[in-house]
Parts: sequence; C-alpha cells; structure tokens
Amino acid sequence: MPPELPPPRLLDALRGLLRPLVRLLIAHQLTYPLLLRILKSVYVEVAESEFAVGGAPLSDSRVNLLTGIHRKDIKRLRNEPQEVTRPAAAASLGAQLVAAWLGSPRYVEDDGSPRALPLKTADGERPGFDALVAEVCRGNIRPRVILDEWIQLGVARLDGDRVALNTGAFTPEKGFDEKLFFFGKNLRDHIAAGAENLAGGKAPHFDRSVYYDRLSPDSVAELKALANELGMEALTRLNRRALALQRADNARKDAGYRINFGIFNYTARQRGLELEAGGAARSGDEN
Repeated sequence: MPPELPPPRLLDALRGLLRPLVRLLIAHQLTYPLLLRILKSVYVEVAESEFAVGGAPLSDSRVNLLTGIHRKDIKRLRNEPQEVTRPAAAASLGAQLVAAWLGSPRYVEDDGSPRALPLKTADGERPGFDALVAEVCRGNIRPRVILDEWIQLGVARLDGDRVALNTGAFTPEKGFDEKLFFFGKNLRDHIAAGAENLAGGKAPHFDRSVYYDRLSPDSVAELKALANELGMEALTRLNRRALALQRADNARKDAGYRINFGIFNYTARQRGLELEAGGAARSGDEN
C-alpha cells in the first residue's frame, strides 16, 4: 500500500504558520540552505527522542523511514556534537524579578499595581529595589547593574530615587536577544499545546482566541486597548497565585512541572484568504 498522505488541512495550516516565520528568517538573512540544515538536525533529534519503541535506540534505517532523511545524513548528524544553547540570562533573570515585583504583596500597592521602589531600603515594611534584587538573585548581582540594564532596555525608569516599572511584564522595548528569548519560548509552547490538542488522548490544553474581521481602524484601536487591559489583568492575577504556589511547593519532591500561560493580540489589514464573514470566539482546544 502507498504511504498515507498528510491531511491537506494540515499542509494548509503549515503553510500559513510558516509564512510569518519565513518572513522573519529572510529579514535576518537566514537562508533556506541554513534552515534545511537545522530542520534535518531537529527531525533526527525528535525521531530519536519521541518515537523510540520500548526505550531501544532507533536504527538509522528506522529514522530514515520516519523522517525521509538520507541515512548518510542521519549517521553524520548522530555523530556531531550537540550544541548546548543557554537561555538569555538577562531575560530569564529579568522575568523572575518582574514576576516577584508584581506577585509579592511586599512590592505592590493596595490595588495590586507595582509600587515604585526606592533604590535602597529604608523601611523594613516597604522594601526597596535592593531588597527585591537580593530576594531573587541571592546577592549574586548588584542592583545597580540590573537597573542600568533595565533603563537601557526600556523596562524601568528612575524617578528621583525611586525605580518604576514601565510595563506590567518583562517585555523589553529594546534588546533583541531578550525579545528572542520570549519569542522562542512562547511560540514553542503554543505550538506544542496545539499539536497535543490535535493528537488528542488526554485533557486538552486551553487554546482559544476571539477573531473578528470587517472592522474599522477606530474599532481595532479600541479592541486592542481593551485586549491589553484585560490581558494584563489575567496575567497579573495568575502570576500572583503562581508565585505563591511556587514558594509553597519549594520543598516538595514532585515539584518538577511547569506552566506557561500567554496572551497575544494581533491586528492587520485583511488580505485575500484572510477574509472571513462574521466573528466568533475560536477554540483550538477541542480538536
């Protein structure tokens, strides 16, 4: 029997998913031959890690059957040393600091908004920026080093002797490496959630959106502002609870799981196949 072809709808979805990615790759001179090298390596890596049977390593022939990659390339890729990529330290640390700032009662106002923190703690009941950095970094880095980096990235500003957040999350206005850290992490997990929902077999991940077309620029601007407001409310509330649970779970032996909850908002002028009638709350977690 001939091999079963992939579902046409899957191919259509893949083309749509790849278009903005390829646009980004071309803009940064990442050519097709280089992307192909990366894809070959990832295909072999995923086949080995996700499709082994009974824990036994896959043969080159089996990987060839699963991926379509020539056995010569498979053998070469398996013998190449694996590159170890590390997360952007500034982005990871910055996200932890902002999460603590927004999630701990010690650093927020009564209404839950982030309090502008004095550079140095003068009142034990209202700790300053130095206390926040010491709490998260365990004294391994000086507060001024972080502050200077944040000011450069547009994450925070200095108002007199107080440090104020410019945003409700670690989303640098500048800093390409920091932006790439979250680009890779968040899109990876979003695609993973959608792929597992398509596979079925277990409780679906929450993956829903609200989509409307045929809107005026004024309407889009109003909806974008509302989305930002509601999104930050949801993120701040979840962050506060997650921080408390993480601290409570610190000593538990089963505390080896993670959660990534994100919100996105995208607006663009309609083109060609993007035109759809009406509007609805679209769900991706019921496939």
